[in-house]
Amino acid sequence: MKHALLAGFAALLWSGAALAQPAAPPAAPERAASPVSAPSSRPELGALPRARLIGQARLTVWGFDIYDARLWAPAPFSADSVAASALALELNYLRNFQAADIAERSLKEMRRSQPVSDAQAALWTAELLRVIPDVRKGDRITAVHRPGQGAAFWVNGRASGEVPDADFARRFFGIWLSPDTSEPRMREALLAGSGE
Repeated sequence: MKHALLAGFAALLWSGAALAQPAAPPAAPERAASPVSAPSSRPELGALPRARLIGQARLTVWGFDIYDARLWAPAPFSADSVAASALALELNYLRNFQAADIAERSLKEMRRSQPVSDAQAALWTAELLRVIPDVRKGDRITAVHRPGQGAAFWVNGRASGEVPDADFARRFFGIWLSPDTSEPRMREALLAGSGE
């Protein structure tokens, strides 16, 4: 019973329900003028030669810190060409979450830009559950965008799988980077070094 209550609380936190407060002001993003190189300790960034930190932000809901997000991309990078750009979105979790809750929330956000059929939603949910495990505080999930191909996922620096679907990738990264995102302040902070 206790586990079910905690899982429900986690889902509620992640969902950013109607009473959710705006995210706390994001950490000062790194600017393009003084880029931070991708650390060599992150093998997931190996597919992005000369990757630089474009921006970063913290998602906070109801005063609870959810995760820190960082956007990495090689220069030059433009916010106008996100869909055509190789990039990596890194999420460092500050709380525990079940994979099913992450997948459910991801699908809800992916539907913000345009409808997703039930059949497509079921397929994408299965793909998310295949590549994203339950997370614990301190876990790092990185999604690497492969333009025109899909997305590769890494958990704590280890490859967890790929979703070879360009439409999935466009919608998934759009959760944070689309003008239709539910977190426009986070988008602004993540893209701060893009020159948008």
